Amino acid sequence: MNKPLRVNSDAIAPDTTGLNFYTLDRSLQDLLDIHLEPKLRAHIEPHLIELGGLAGGRLDECARLADRHTPILHQRDKFGRDVQTIEYHPAYRELEDAAFGRFGIHALSHRKGIMGWDDVYPAAAKHAFTYLFNQTEFGMGCPINVTDGSAMLLSRYGSDDLKAKYLDGLTTTDMSRLTQGAQFMTEKEGGSDVGSLTTVARHVDGQWRLYGEKWFCSNADGKVATLLARPEGAGAGTRGLALFLMPRFLDDGSQNAYRIVRLKEKLGTRSMASGEIKFDGAICYPLGRLDRGFVQMAEMVNWSRLSNGVKSTALMRRALTDSFHVARNRYVFGKLIVDMPLARRQLLKLMLPVEQALSLSFVTATALDRAETGGSQEAAALVRMLTPVMKFRITRDARKVTGDALEMRGGIGYVEEFACARVLRDSYLGSIWEGTSNIVALDSITRAVGRHHAESALAADLHARVGETTVAPQAHRDRLKHAIDRAIALAQKVAGDGDNEAEARRATSVLYHVATAVTLAWEAQQTHERRGDARRLLFSRLVLDHRLSAPDPFDVQTGARETAFADSLLSDAPVSQARAAELLA
Repeated sequence: MNKPLRVNSDAIAPDTTGLNFYTLDRSLQDLLDIHLEPKLRAHIEPHLIELGGLAGGRLDECARLADRHTPILHQRDKFGRDVQTIEYHPAYRELEDAAFGRFGIHALSHRKGIMGWDDVYPAAAKHAFTYLFNQTEFGMGCPINVTDGSAMLLSRYGSDDLKAKYLDGLTTTDMSRLTQGAQFMTEKEGGSDVGSLTTVARHVDGQWRLYGEKWFCSNADGKVATLLARPEGAGAGTRGLALFLMPRFLDDGSQNAYRIVRLKEKLGTRSMASGEIKFDGAICYPLGRLDRGFVQMAEMVNWSRLSNGVKSTALMRRALTDSFHVARNRYVFGKLIVDMPLARRQLLKLMLPVEQALSLSFVTATALDRAETGGSQEAAALVRMLTPVMKFRITRDARKVTGDALEMRGGIGYVEEFACARVLRDSYLGSIWEGTSNIVALDSITRAVGRHHAESALAADLHARVGETTVAPQAHRDRLKHAIDRAIALAQKVAGDGDNEAEARRATSVLYHVATAVTLAWEAQQTHERRGDARRLLFSRLVLDHRLSAPDPFDVQTGARETAFADSLLSDAPVSQARAAELLA
């Protein structure tokens, strides 16, 4: 029924304030049912409901305030002493209390007993919390992630004395004892080209001391930083780098011999302090062997890239949630936006990359657990392939999805009072953090494929999933198998021919789209068995049609099939196997 146009303020579509980002997300709930054992799944449910409500309420207001009232660096204290501090808005501190204290997201992989669970959490469970929290505040995702990563590096490579001194603080949920981590890697000389960094570590009177600069240091006042430096006299390149832990404060309470030169004024993640650091003999402690620093740090990259992908997925989901809330509540030209054909098509175009990203994030998280805790070499190879592939494509998709979602709200979405602008600004970090798109594409193809031959594990995994997907029509399964073989062949060809390096980005995207098309179909099998819903088969088909096929630009692309897809996917009603097969035919 058409509704009259309104001219007063209630004509503005509502924002997401008051929504529960967990209970709204049927896809997340389904994937947790698939990837978690039932006891843990039931245990985290009330905690996810709580976080989902906070993310759509109080924490979102805190995120808006923290983004507006950015950190301030003070060079001296009120008595004129050269003691540097960073001042944060109280809203940022409230966000910290939730992330580090209430939910302990930074420590879920390391410490037993958080939120009443008697073991550490698997990656799929941890990243459910990562995903919900980052829908409201992306800036704090970095401090959470680097604290998590610092704890991992310390627990693996630190001496017993270092572990006893710092590990408890890095993994505690007691805010009075928390030691937030930081990772200082980027230099003017060495960003993506890590081997060219110039920070030097000198062994003086039995102590290692740092000299040089780091150019982009997020969570700049973290109490413990992990970093790479070149021991004096070591060789060039990455083989000459060592991994160190550096405390902000020494045992006597004084500040270590480094200073924050200034804080960065950034496009996004404004709530979190990123700065430039200059070392003047700062005391540090080796982590592991001096000639293995880069290799040891690289082990943390799988964790970090997975986290990066999950956080970018969170931004896309937040943008999609906002778009649906607008479309279902705003009338234009006498109709709800959601009932208009072009808007329905746009909503489908927003939904598809979100569902792709969420699916591959959880598959990667589960593979990471098998590799880390079960010692599976096959899983380790799969993770080696998936983490750069997902990081490359998800972070790039996030930039487009958040921008197109802003357009769904219209001009008011461009205003900072709504979350759209903040989410869009934040989305641009993902494709830079942990390697720019070119670097990550090269890692996917020239190293993961060309050097480590990890594509074989991916091919085996994807073919096995197709074999388990009996809910899909045979023609769709055959099409998926053909896509797997062609994607692997393309990646191998690009990896094996140096003249094709410029194709690395396209080959990486093809691997991503094929992996998600298969995964979405496999998930449809699981959700159909659990609750009679095969809707994810439709997303699988959309990936094949719109990401892996070239349409005729002179042909009409819409029609009865797309209308039927929209009717099924924009509705909350389950899609039966018979209906899915009919649509895929």
